Amino acid sequence: MKINNAALELIRNHHTVIIKSSGDWVITTVAPMEKLLKKLLRTNLSQDKIIWDFSQTGLIDSAGMILIMEFEDRLIHAAAAFEKNNFSKEHTKIYTLLQDNIAQKIPHKKKVSLWKRFFENLGRSSTLFVQDILAFFTFLGEITIQLFYYFRHPSSIRYKAIIKYIESSAIKALGIIALTAFLIGVVIAYQSAVQLEKFGASIFIVDMIGISITRELAPLITAIVVAGRSGSAYTAQLGVMKLTEELDAMRTMGFDPFRFLVLPRIIALMIAMPLLIFFADIVGIFGGMVVAKAQLHISFSSFLEHLQTALDTKHYWVGIFKGPFFAWLIATIGCFRGLQVSRDTESIGYYTTISVVNAIFLVIACDAVFSIILTKLHI
Repeated sequence: MKINNAALELIRNHHTVIIKSSGDWVITTVAPMEKLLKKLLRTNLSQDKIIWDFSQTGLIDSAGMILIMEFEDRLIHAAAAFEKNNFSKEHTKIYTLLQDNIAQKIPHKKKVSLWKRFFENLGRSSTLFVQDILAFFTFLGEITIQLFYYFRHPSSIRYKAIIKYIESSAIKALGIIALTAFLIGVVIAYQSAVQLEKFGASIFIVDMIGISITRELAPLITAIVVAGRSGSAYTAQLGVMKLTEELDAMRTMGFDPFRFLVLPRIIALMIAMPLLIFFADIVGIFGGMVVAKAQLHISFSSFLEHLQTALDTKHYWVGIFKGPFFAWLIATIGCFRGLQVSRDTESIGYYTTISVVNAIFLVIACDAVFSIILTKLHI
């Protein structure tokens, strides 16, 4: 069947514009017609009457009719009046079919007020937040059940896996924690030295470094580094296992992912964190000693001698005591977000980022709660 090219002829007569369409309006011929109609719309039609004549139009397929329907609607809004003439029965059938099944399914964009959009977003965010909280409590319930199973069946504890996770979470993290703790000690000592030297109280730099490092900075900095390193790793590992359906395979074989994957990671990090904090204490204080000697000419022996009297052991134990709580928060959030990963690769990056942000926020919030409670208890 021969297809004739579609054509448009525009005839202007005072305030009347006649559009004469001819040829076959099919998918292979209508592209140039769209450009001509757009050109017509760019002119001022507010005072004009538009008459669209289809007397010379042949075949019209769905692509051509959709184009006609689109510009009909636009011309109705742009012109003072609009009229469509000589539409054949065949054209009317396809027009009605498309109007009933397609046009009604394409909603016109309505202008939404700023306040309405704000409250919609607020409601949506609140709903997602509540759902997240409920899912997290469900996750904690599963962990608690499997922990009781460990107590009842000690032989089911995966000691090798715990040792492996201690190695990956603690031993392999010593380098970055040493560097971070050393630099924190240097910064605190240098800033303190400048101020204390003005008042002739240089020796009190020992008190400041010893107490601030052991009680607050070493636990907090260590937890933040571990959250960014191990917490994100937990999320990514479990997320990939869920993506590749390894978790489903484990359940099919009778292995509980919480018992075999989640609890060993949490236990390992709770064991490793106090050790990492102790290591950070030593390196941070050493960084302060280096600056104290270079800036204030306090020898290492004098620094250590004064440190023994200035640093009460309670400050050291407070920092160590925070370790398991921080570790529990980091590991639990990391595993929880990992199990939330959906079945697409993009969600792994999303939930890994969310995991790190949540863990760091909760660690800082937990540290603030500890500070308030311990201060009230005069510890």
